[in-house]
Amino acid sequence: MLWAPDAAYISASQVADFARYIVEQGAADWGGDFHVLWQWSVQHPTRFWDYLWDWHGIIGDKGDVILDAPDEMRGGQFYPQGRINYAENLLIDCDYSCAIVFFTEDGKRCALSRRELYQQVMTLAGWLQAQGIKKGDRVAAYAPNIPETIILFLACAVIGAVFSSCSSDFGAKGVLDRFGQIAPKLLMVTDGYRYNGKAIDRRAINRDVADAMPSVEILLVVPFLDADYQAREGEILFSEALAHASPARSFTVLGFNDPLYILYSSGTTGAPKCIVHGHGGTLIQHIKEHRLHCDHAHGDIVFYFTTCGWMMWNWLVSALGVGAAIVLYEGAPFFPDAGALWRLAAAEGWTSFGASAKFLDATRKSGYRPAEHVDLSALKRIFSTGSPLTEDGFAFTYDAIKRDVHLASITGGTDLVSCFALGAPTLPVYSGEIQTRGLGMAVEIWDADGAPITDTPGELVCVKPFPSMPIGFWHDADGSKYRAAYFEHFPGIWRHGDWARLTAHAGIVVHGRSDATLNPGGVRIGTAEIYRHVEAFDEISEALVVGQNTLHDGAHDVRVILFVCLKAGSVLDDALKTALCQAIRAGATPRHVPYAIIACPDIPRTRSGKISELAVRAMLDGKPISNSEALSNPESLAFFGACEIVP
Repeated sequence: MLWAPDAAYISASQVADFARYIVEQGAADWGGDFHVLWQWSVQHPTRFWDYLWDWHGIIGDKGDVILDAPDEMRGGQFYPQGRINYAENLLIDCDYSCAIVFFTEDGKRCALSRRELYQQVMTLAGWLQAQGIKKGDRVAAYAPNIPETIILFLACAVIGAVFSSCSSDFGAKGVLDRFGQIAPKLLMVTDGYRYNGKAIDRRAINRDVADAMPSVEILLVVPFLDADYQAREGEILFSEALAHASPARSFTVLGFNDPLYILYSSGTTGAPKCIVHGHGGTLIQHIKEHRLHCDHAHGDIVFYFTTCGWMMWNWLVSALGVGAAIVLYEGAPFFPDAGALWRLAAAEGWTSFGASAKFLDATRKSGYRPAEHVDLSALKRIFSTGSPLTEDGFAFTYDAIKRDVHLASITGGTDLVSCFALGAPTLPVYSGEIQTRGLGMAVEIWDADGAPITDTPGELVCVKPFPSMPIGFWHDADGSKYRAAYFEHFPGIWRHGDWARLTAHAGIVVHGRSDATLNPGGVRIGTAEIYRHVEAFDEISEALVVGQNTLHDGAHDVRVILFVCLKAGSVLDDALKTALCQAIRAGATPRHVPYAIIACPDIPRTRSGKISELAVRAMLDGKPISNSEALSNPESLAFFGACEIVP
C-alpha cells in the first residue's frame, strides 16, 4: 500500500456526500467502504443512475423510463424518453470564474472565464445556425488542442450538430479515413501547429482534405502560426464568424440518446470504426467519474496531456460540468526539457495532473524528479492511462513527484468514452493496481468458459448496460459491426479486449490487450508482465514485445520476441541480454523469457501514443498493414518488415 486517505479526507469527499444522499433515499449504508457502494450500484443500476442524476442536479427531463431492457446488454438503453442538452449542463454556471487556461510550448498563455466561454459558444452556435448547420449535421475539426476547438464542439452541442475531431499531426489520408466516412458539412482547420520547437505548416493539407470531401461547404480557419493570416477564397476566419453573428437564443432540447460526437478506433488493422456517443450517456457517465471517482469540483484546476484526437480530450472537457477549470496544452510535453509541464503545474496550482503511463516512465528515465525542483503542494491527484502503469511507475510517483497524492491508474477507452476501472478517492492505492471498478459498471473477469474468476488473468467483460455505451457505429444500420466489435465473443456480453486480473483488494491489474497476448506453449501471457521488468532497466528507453507464429516439428507455436529502444550510449550486448532474461524469468516465469531480444531504432505508436503491437506482429508474419496512417510514426514499420529474428 502506497497511499491511503485519512478519515477526514473520506468524510469530506463527494463520494461520501453521495453515499449520505442515497441513504436518505432509502439505499443501504455503504459503511465507508467504496466496494460496498460499487456492489450496490451494479445490483441496483436504475436506482444508482437515477439518484446520481438528482444528486448532481442534471438539467433535463428524465422521461418515465430509466432503463429500457435492463437485462439485455446489447439492447439496454438509458432514459429512452429523456430530453437533455450536454452543452447546457456544462455552461449553466456562467460566472467570472476560470473555465479554460491554455498554454503553448513556447510560453504563451491565455484564459477564458465561464462567462466568456458561454458567450463565445452561444455566438458561434448562432453563426452555425445562420450558415445552415442544423441538428444531425456533422461538423469536423482538424485542429490542435486549443480553446477554439472546444468552443466549436460546444456550439455544435448547443444546436444538436454532431462533432468530430482529429489532431493536427494526422496526415491527409488519416484525416480522410475518418472524416471521409461521416461527410462533414463544416471543417475547421488551423494554418499549422508547433511541436518540439518547430512550426509545422498545414495550409496545403487543409486544402487537400477539404477538396477531397464534397460534403464540406464551409472551411473555418483559426490562425495559429500566423496572427496576420489572410483568409483565402472559400475560407472564413474564426474571429470573423464570432464578430458578425447573433448568439443562439437557447439550447436545443435533444433526446438523451441523440448523437453528440463521433470518435474513432485506432484503425491500425483496417478503416477506423466511427463510434457514435450520445448527449445524455456521455454527460452522466463523465459527471460520475469526475465527481465520485476524481473528487473534482468548483476550484479544481484539471490538466490532462492529450490531443483532440484522443478520448481523454472529450473526458477533460466534461470537467467543466462539475465547475472545474480545465487546462489545455499544445506542444511537446518535454519541450524544452522534462520539467516543462511540472513547472506549469507548480506555477498555476494545478490540482489534477493527467498523462500517459509512458509520460511518467519517460520522466523517470530522464532523471528529472519533480519534487526536488518545484512546489506541487496544490496537487491532489495524478492520473495515468494509455497503457498499464508499472510498479516502477507507481514507486516513482510517490518517491519523486509527491508522497501525499492520489495516484489513479485508469482503463477504459474510446468505445465507452470513459472508464471500466479507475481511481477512488476513499480507497488506498496499491502498487501496480487500478483501485476499483467504475460505479454502475458491472465489470467482471471471465475465463475462457465465461465463468467469473478472481486473482487469475482473464477477459475483462461488462455484463450489464451502462449509459455511455455507443449509440451505434456510423454506417452500421443493422448494428452488425457494433455487435461484432463487443458482443460475439461471449454472446450478448461486452468483451472489452483487455487481458486483466481482479485482485484480492477488488482492484484491477491489466496485463495487456487480449488480441496482443502471447501464447507460447499454449499458455496465455499478457505483454505488460514483460514490460514491467524490461522497462526498469536504465539502458532501455522503451520496449515492445510480440508473439511470432512458428511451425516447429509440424506443430504450430508462438515464440516471444522482444524489441528494445536503447538510450544513447547503451549497447545491447550479451551481458544486457542475459540480465534482461534473468529479470524476466525471476519476476514472471520461464515462459515469459524471449526467444530473441533485438534492438530497434523506433517503436510504432498510434496517434494517441499507444504502442502498436499488432502492427509489428503483422509485419513479422508477412501480413500487410492496411492503414499505416493510423500510426504517428509509420516509417518505423520498415525496420520490422526487414528484421531477421536471431536468438
